[in-house]
Amino acid sequence: MLNNIGLPGLLLIAVVVLVLFGRGKISSLMGEVGKGITAFKRGVDDSKKELESAKAEEALDVTPADAEKDKA
Repeated sequence: MLNNIGLPGLLLIAVVVLVLFGRGKISSLMGEVGKGITAFKRGVDDSKKELESAKAEEALDVTPADAEKDKA
C-alpha cells in the first residue's frame, strides 16, 4: 500500500498536515523529536562506554583463580 505513494502523494500529505496543525505546532513537534533522538543517541553512547569500562576492569584483573583461593 505504501509503495505507490510517490512524491505527489507525500507533498499532499505534508500540505494537509501543515493546514491541520499549523507551522508552530509542527516546528515545536520536530524540535521535541530532535531532542528525543539526541537523548537516545546519548543513552546508547553512555551504555557503550559503560560496557567498555566493565571490559577494561575485567581485563585489568589478571589474578589466577588458584591464587585467590590460596589467599583465603
